Amino acid sequence: MEKYTTSVSPLPLGDNTIPNDQLMKADLLPDPESRLDSMEMKERPLMDSSIPFRDLTDTTSKKESIARLIDKLDVETNLRYQRTVEDTYCNVYAYDYCYFSKVYLPTVWWTDESLEKIMQGQEVEAIFDKTVERIYSSALHDWLPQWGPAFGWEEVLTIDEIQNKVNTNGGIGIICAKRKEKGLSGHIVPVVPETHLNKAYRENGIVVYPLQSQAGKLNYNYFSEVREDWWNDELYSSYVLYYHQ
Repeated sequence: MEKYTTSVSPLPLGDNTIPNDQLMKADLLPDPESRLDSMEMKERPLMDSSIPFRDLTDTTSKKESIARLIDKLDVETNLRYQRTVEDTYCNVYAYDYCYFSKVYLPTVWWTDESLEKIMQGQEVEAIFDKTVERIYSSALHDWLPQWGPAFGWEEVLTIDEIQNKVNTNGGIGIICAKRKEKGLSGHIVPVVPETHLNKAYRENGIVVYPLQSQAGKLNYNYFSEVREDWWNDELYSSYVLYYHQ
């Protein structure tokens, strides 16, 4: 899934931009084949009524329900997220995590032609491989500053700040890095609330390695001290930090 990347159309298209209230989510419908125990239909939302959504009642309920969600998605063992010889699935896991957290992060995005029609005020149906196509982690790195604010994403400047926001508010944090070599995979990882068993790594009280949950070459329900700051790896040209309430 991460072997190839697609670009994200920049704005403006011509001399116009798409108003935030006109920009549409590129949502596909769930499919019975989109399951935790299946490698199929990774571009679609999971069809599983047992997966808990984030409870938005208050901060405590948000964080407790996120912990239940991580346990249920169980990225370490469920087939949907396991790497293959060709691919890894960080973008699929990040999408599922955000979907059940009631936050929009695309797993498919509009084609250039579709965006032009939307800009003209037309309604466009999301049809896989026709009006929408898969979006991978390097392209998500560009999507977040380009389109993310229209869907409630805000840029955060430091690792310490994003962990503190997630802890304090029960919101959704994302680290996304873009690969230097075009066509190769970047990486995208949720930053998750700390629990009594799982903590971020701090130096002098400052978070330098946040608590994360990821699919990739290695899958972890939680990790913080497993590796160094991967987002600064020489493989990547840059990274972005984004938060959603």
